[in-house]
Amino acid sequence: MSCLKLGIPKGSLQDSTVELFGKAGWRISINSRSYYPGIDDPEIECMMVRAQEMARYVENGAIDAGLTGKDWILETGAAVEEVAELVYSKTGLGKVRWVLAVAEDSPMKSVRDLEGKVIATEAVRMTEKYLERNGVKARVEFSWGATEVKVPRLADAIVEVTETGSSLRANHLRVVDTLLESSTRFIANRAAWKEPWKREKIGNIAMLLEGAIKAYNRVGLMMNVREGDLEKALAALPALRNPTVAHLSDPGWVAINTIIEEKTVRQLIPKLKAAGAEGIVEYPLNKVVY
Repeated sequence: MSCLKLGIPKGSLQDSTVELFGKAGWRISINSRSYYPGIDDPEIECMMVRAQEMARYVENGAIDAGLTGKDWILETGAAVEEVAELVYSKTGLGKVRWVLAVAEDSPMKSVRDLEGKVIATEAVRMTEKYLERNGVKARVEFSWGATEVKVPRLADAIVEVTETGSSLRANHLRVVDTLLESSTRFIANRAAWKEPWKREKIGNIAMLLEGAIKAYNRVGLMMNVREGDLEKALAALPALRNPTVAHLSDPGWVAINTIIEEKTVRQLIPKLKAAGAEGIVEYPLNKVVY
């Protein structure tokens, strides 16, 4: 039987990735003592790999496909096939930013003030290219972690990834500039991408993962409406796509089925009720695939 070697990012993206695969239809079980999680698909073999290293292992074929950030693809310079952009992160649906930060009371206002200074970061290559673009010469030191605490004693500035900025604020740091906005990518080894079976398998996984992301924060809504009230009810609906309208066995009534943003439900249901809708049912979604 053919088997796809799939890299699951170990670390900050781990839990959200396992949850996303669950929504997409795959159950991944992780044992803290093993780097090979179980998955309920005999055609997939999973391996836990740090997101920082994923693109390199996919490039050399040790892994057929995996998930990592665009930032780490650029940082490693790996030649891989980017199959899909999956906009999710550690804390939810969204992108992350790599920022240049200094101490709150630092006199430095821009990257040009870092001439001759020391910058600590895990993304050395990205930072060096950023400095080069801005014509600034500074020493970039690799940071093994806890980068936020290195200013001002061990470094004059840091380049660090952030989602909300809360960790930077908690460590009394001020953002000077944004180097890169990054999101998660589903990537494939270029040779594997050319194999018909693997390409189809990777493509199907990408489609279902994208469908699961589209379903986040959305719900389905169905209701019954008299034909005479149909236009009023439809006017109240902010549909993701045109709603489905079907005639019922009861003459003069139709059923409406649609998908909406979950946050709008509490304002929407009273409006639909006032427009003549009855039997309104809200239901959760796992995937939305077009």
